[in-house]
Order: sequence, then C-alpha cells, then structure tokens
Amino acid sequence: MSLLRFLFFSFLLIILLFACDKKQESDNVRLSDNKPAYGDILVRGDIGDASNLIPILASDSASHNICGMIYNGLVKYDKDMNIVGDLAESWNISQNGLVITFHLRKGVKWHDGHPFTSADVLYTYQVTVDPQTPTAYAGDFLKVKKVEAPDDYTFIATYEKPFAPALISWGSAILPRHLLEGKDITKSPLSRHPIGTGPYKFKEWVAGQKIVLVSNPDYFEGQPYIDGRITQIIPDSATMFLELRAQNIGMMGLTPLQYTRQTENNLFRNNFNKYRYLSFGYTYLGYNLKNPLFTDKRIRQAISYAINKDEIISGVLLNLGKPATGPYKPGTWAYNNKVKIYNYNPQKARELLREAGWTKINKEGVLEKNGKPFVFEIIVNQGNETRQKCAEIIQRQLKEIGIIVKIRILEWSAFVTDFINKRRFDAVILGWTIPFDPDSYDVWHSSKTAPEELNFISYKNQEADEMLEKGRSSFDQNQRKKYYDRFQEILAEDQPYTFLYVPDALVIISKRFQGIEPAPIGLEHNFIKWYVPKEKQKYAMTR
Repeated sequence: MSLLRFLFFSFLLIILLFACDKKQESDNVRLSDNKPAYGDILVRGDIGDASNLIPILASDSASHNICGMIYNGLVKYDKDMNIVGDLAESWNISQNGLVITFHLRKGVKWHDGHPFTSADVLYTYQVTVDPQTPTAYAGDFLKVKKVEAPDDYTFIATYEKPFAPALISWGSAILPRHLLEGKDITKSPLSRHPIGTGPYKFKEWVAGQKIVLVSNPDYFEGQPYIDGRITQIIPDSATMFLELRAQNIGMMGLTPLQYTRQTENNLFRNNFNKYRYLSFGYTYLGYNLKNPLFTDKRIRQAISYAINKDEIISGVLLNLGKPATGPYKPGTWAYNNKVKIYNYNPQKARELLREAGWTKINKEGVLEKNGKPFVFEIIVNQGNETRQKCAEIIQRQLKEIGIIVKIRILEWSAFVTDFINKRRFDAVILGWTIPFDPDSYDVWHSSKTAPEELNFISYKNQEADEMLEKGRSSFDQNQRKKYYDRFQEILAEDQPYTFLYVPDALVIISKRFQGIEPAPIGLEHNFIKWYVPKEKQKYAMTR
C-alpha cells in the first residue's frame, strides 16, 4: 500500500481519520435542529508544516492532510470503510479481477476551470511510474500491465496478475495534466500553489505559520458549508493548547493529560466536544538496521524485553491505549493474536545481550564490546510530548540493563527531510497509521529501502518479502490471513521495531461546528457537511 493511502487515512497519529470504536464521550456533538448555513472558518492546530503539496512528492502527514482537501482520487472509502466512487462515478471489474474499467464523472473542473478528463488519470499513472519521479508511491501502479483512456470519461487498467489492493490503489490523488505534462514535476509551482478538483482551493501558505484553504463553490458534491480551513502551525503542544483554551483554534488532537485533566472544567465543557476511540495507528521504536549496533536480532529482542510497555501506557498514555504487538490493529481480521510477546523481563534482556557478546560492564555501569560502550541516540519530532515522554522512560529502562540512550528532539520538517529520508539516525520513535487493507508492502518489503522510500530502517527478510507478495496477490481473504499471520510472526521474531502501543485518538472540536457524524472511518468523512449556525459564526473568509 502506498504512503498516500497510509497518510490519507491518517499517519504519525494525525488522528482525525482514525476509525471510531464507539467510545465517544457522552457530551459529543449531536446533529442540530438548526439549518445548515454557509460561512465561518475551521482553524486547526498542527505541530508540523507541510513540505510539498504535490501528493506524489510528499512523504509527510502534514502535507497529505492538506492535499486530502485539495485533490480527489478515482475512489475512496465511505464512512463504513466501503469503497465508493470519487472522481469515478462507477466501475466494472472483469470476472478474473484483472481489468478495471472506470467510468468518470462528467462536468468536474479543476480549480482553475479546466475540465477534468481521463487524460488526467493517464498522466497521473505515467508520472507516478516514471523512474525520474522521486516518489514512494509507484509500487501499486507498477502492478498495472496496461492503461487505456479510450475516451474522455473512460479509463481502463489491466493487471497481469491478481492484485488485492488494485481498486483502492486508485484512491491516489489525480493530478492536473494540463499544468504538469512535459515539465519537471519536482520544479513545478504546484508544490507551493496546488490546483486540484477537491472541496477546498488553495489560498495561502506562510511557511512555518499557516496554510489557508477556501471552499470550492463548484465542487461536484456540493460547496462545503464551512467557508475556510486554516491549518495553524504550532510546533509545541502546550502552546497549541493555550490557543485552544483562548478559542483561537477550533480543533486539535489532545495529549492524554490534556484529555483526562486539563479539559475537565466548565470552559471546555461549555465550548468544546471531545472524542475518544482506539486509533488505526501504532507507535514504535524503530532501529536503523544499517547501524552495526542493531544488526543482531538478539540485541533488538533484548531491548524489547527491557522496555516496560505497561509503564508507558499507564504513565504516558494514562491508560488511553493498548500494547502493540505488530503492524495491525487488535480486533481486525488481519491481526494475529498468537505472535511472540515481549513482556517486561530485564533478566532475559541481559541474557540475550551476553549471548550477543556484550559481556563487559565498565566502571560507569555501561555495557562494552571490543572497547566500545553501548550508546545510541533516539530521535523524536518536536511538538509530540507523548513520544518525548516515551523516549525518556525508555532511556531510564535501558540504563538499568547497561545501555545509554541519548534523546534528540527535532523540528518536524528537519526530522523527516534531513534525518529519516537520509537515514541519519540510530533509532526513532514514530508512528504509522494502520491501513484498512493489510497490504504493508511499501513499509516492509526489502525493495522499498531507497532514499525517501518507506522502509527507512532498511529491513530485509526474504520470507517476509514472500508473505507480503503473496498477501497482495490473492483475492481470498482466508488465504491472505494465513500470509499476514506468518508475516507478523516473522516481525515478532526479528523485532525490526519494538512495537510499543496503539493509542486512543483524542480529538477536541469547538461546539460551534455541527453536522459531525462519528463513524468507523473517523470524524472528517463528511467534512463538507459540517456547518456553523449563522448566529454562532465567528470568522469571515476573504477570497
């Protein structure tokens, strides 16, 4: 599955698209008797700035959260996680599953007024699979044997072999051919001033401060009621919370402490609604497997045994989450509940370290091997207080078994661009969203380790590759389940990540906003139907 789909359905725990499990607070917003009205602006807080607003060139959630409002794919998930049409009105799939014929919507226009046609879909496919395009998203499209655009409103994709995620892979954002064809996409002004077909148009981007979108009056599903969306870039969670308290922002993700204590007062009860649900996402400690410290799986297993996940979940998450054992959400069909578990066992950790040659302890109490102490650095992104606290607990717990951990906190864009993408790290605390389809090829397959691709820890396991390949090449869910069960067993043994926890999503939204419908896919599936009654509107958008 491409990063676009990982991040489109929400990454790094940008929690607004996470799936609900019906644990909303009793005071959650209900549909109002007031009539929907056009106007007002949703100001959202976000810790990270975007990097590139051409979706296939972006590798961060901040960019894709903006792009999700500007662009459309051919298909999308509805609120119940069923695949429905987006730019495609309908489609036919051949009996053998190898040919998909899309019938496109007529009358759709790009934000500059140019008509949308099958030529745009064809161009998007071609530029994505072009070796000169620096994208992490080519994998799904490379499964396509042939594409055709026989007329302006028909697009046909033919596959050589069965490919389970074929249909939803066309949920990738479609790009404007008339603005990009024949040009170097990496130098296009659309990276800073995008033009899409989506419900919101780009208005302004002040780097490091804000990104402003305005509603599209010509959107094919109807003009959104909310006139504008402003993403306010606030790298520090505590500062963002102060802005929320002052009601300068209307929506943000809360930390566990903010959710359980700091919002339990009349100011927040009277002005905001809170939502809590187990997210489709997990947080992990990932190891750079090109670092000699981590090439021996016994070292990674030892660290996993030395980390007390229960302490992290109780102390940092305030019990608003569950332990993670692999890359899938507990309770979903692909989840394997029988994999090897690394319960807290520092004695077992010490034994594994000795087996791996770390037998000497110096006078500072630090393990040594060949005269070198066991010291490594964990990088964490700025603004994520939960992950920073998690790093501090891990630092303390590993010190107890003779490992010294240093913590480095980095601004988001530098974190992604200069460290993750360039593989300049020892270990990292980060998160992935969990896709609705369990295809995790782009994150775990050994072919996806190139610069800016998603297997940035450089994990390679031949059997894991085989399970991923077979899992995406079958339409039989029972058969896929067997492949993904074995895949999870391999990861549990190899521990390329120490899987830490699946957090609860904790969202707060101003009570001004009505029409919100929590659903299995999350909160924003019907954002174009959110509204603020006229008498409660606070801002006016200038165009």
